Amino acid sequence: MMAEDEPGSGRGPMHQGVGEKFSKEFKAGEVLFTEGDPGLEMYVVQSGSVRISVAAGDMEKTLAILGPGEFLGEMAVVSGRPRTATATVVEDARLLVFGSDTFETMIQERPEIALRLIRKLAERLEQTDRSVGILLHREPRARVILGLSSLARDRGEERADGVLVRVTPEELADHVGLDVHATLDALKRLERAQLVTPAGTEAILVRSVERVQEYLEYLRMKERFGDL
Repeated sequence: MMAEDEPGSGRGPMHQGVGEKFSKEFKAGEVLFTEGDPGLEMYVVQSGSVRISVAAGDMEKTLAILGPGEFLGEMAVVSGRPRTATATVVEDARLLVFGSDTFETMIQERPEIALRLIRKLAERLEQTDRSVGILLHREPRARVILGLSSLARDRGEERADGVLVRVTPEELADHVGLDVHATLDALKRLERAQLVTPAGTEAILVRSVERVQEYLEYLRMKERFGDL
């Protein structure tokens, strides 16, 4: 849930005084920027959602889906370096768009914005570390377990029968760097082990986080030492 002082909420300090001047609408499918582009602007999501992705060989890996209150593109604006990822509008969106000069002025005049950026960047660094940890595993089941654990931690819904993770197999495949077929196969094997249960087509129930972690340790040992 977005706090009242979060950027893009309509009530926070980043939004006050900017209003319609910097607000723009974008249609689903529009590309805001691609890897290698110069970083001339940063964005704050007011409504809709934006997908952040990077090229990984022949695949495109989704790093995050950003919704209201989230910001993007700030690193290239701050560093003056080219974009390191691609941003694509997923749902029709309204975004606040700031050029580098406006962004620097806001940081200087409102230190609380700089503090919020630092906190968010620290969160993203932690998420990146998790993604690297996932990709280090060759075993698809290990990747899927780590991906589900990460998503459960970030946005899982506690229930009496486990933790519900709202993610489609396609989104999960992007998250863990596998193709959809390999992801579905891993999910079926985890389901046979009674670790997860499909909840419709857009959610997965992790039945026991503790048992999933135990199974992950088994897979790590197997990957290291082979079948004993």
